[in-house]
Amino acid sequence: MRSYTPAAGYHWLTPLYDFGVAVTTRERIWRERLVDHMAPAEGDIILDIGSGTGNLSLAIARHSSGVRYLGIDPDEAATRIARTKTARIIPVPEFCVGFFSASAVACWPAPTKVAICLVLHQVGLEEKARLLREARQALAPGGKLFVADYGEQRSRLMRTLFRLTIQQLDGVHDTQPNADGLLPVLMREAGFRDVREVETFRTPTGAIAIIEAGKPTA
Repeated sequence: MRSYTPAAGYHWLTPLYDFGVAVTTRERIWRERLVDHMAPAEGDIILDIGSGTGNLSLAIARHSSGVRYLGIDPDEAATRIARTKTARIIPVPEFCVGFFSASAVACWPAPTKVAICLVLHQVGLEEKARLLREARQALAPGGKLFVADYGEQRSRLMRTLFRLTIQQLDGVHDTQPNADGLLPVLMREAGFRDVREVETFRTPTGAIAIIEAGKPTA
């Protein structure tokens, strides 16, 4: 059976995920800023890779109406929480339980925007690259990718906090490429253009970056 890292690192911690991520990552701040950068508008189709407990869907709904939200995540428990939390949003967000690939979401329309939040630091280098390639394939021509995750840890303090928290929870092997600043490199190698880090947030667990990139129109 294919394995994955649950939202909070361990399955038994999933019910505590929302509280934990809010406290340890300043989530409300960076997630709201992520939505600002995404600038969702009526008619947008937004695919959330690693949708977790549905927090991005809630943030998008607070920002804009008329957006079609599509979320995919392999964690069934987290997806149940997401469906409950977002049941009153119109249009109702759509969630799928499964591992992301372009073929796994082929039944949905091509998204105009793709978000990947706090996922890439939890997977190995090859899986990071695969997810980015598949995201580019799924994205509509001219669409945008937004990654919000632990990025390059540029200061001694951020490196220390990252080592003492995230790397203790998720391991060094998967998380170190993020800390070394490889995400923009992997995004370019996946075929994205105009890759740029648009904002960075210092948190108790390290620096979280928002990185934007585009898919060429042809």
